[in-house]
Amino acid sequence: MSQNSDSIDKMMYSFVVEDVLKGVFVYVPPGYVACVYDLGRGVLKKVYAPGLHLKIPFWQKAKLFNTQTLEYAISKDVTLENPRALGDVPITCVTSDDKNIRVEATVLLRLNVHQIPAIWQAIGEDFVEKIVRPTIQSRARMVASRYSASEITQTKREEVEDNLKAELERIFSPRGIHVENVLLSEVCHA
Repeated sequence: MSQNSDSIDKMMYSFVVEDVLKGVFVYVPPGYVACVYDLGRGVLKKVYAPGLHLKIPFWQKAKLFNTQTLEYAISKDVTLENPRALGDVPITCVTSDDKNIRVEATVLLRLNVHQIPAIWQAIGEDFVEKIVRPTIQSRARMVASRYSASEITQTKREEVEDNLKAELERIFSPRGIHVENVLLSEVCHA
């Protein structure tokens, strides 16, 4: 009976140590930051850089955010089974000469480290489906409507990319999302 009691004691001890110690420490890997939600004060404004940090177990919850360049792929290879997926299916647009085109592209994004607490507080963890995807779809359609199909596919491709980047940056920047680049990969008739 004492051997059985010892194994139960060891199991309880390991459970408590594991639960409490993991609740005390926040490990932030390179390329990420952590934000902390405090039950009494809400989302704290302090952002934890890569390293090991302390938090109050059971009272504070830490959430990791990726601060590396994020690749938002617009491609026929993307499936939207997961609405939080960082990508979209090709966007159908109407050009200035009333032609339907299908646009595939890559948008390179990065979260502003100092605005991540505000993003988490105001938008939530699902900022891709709430802000990023609808904005990219809307702005791509708007920019495409300014050009003819031949201009987008041949003569003014770089200008289209620059205009789309500027439009996205105008909307994303105040929300803490930086647009590094917009790269059209394929434009074809729909």
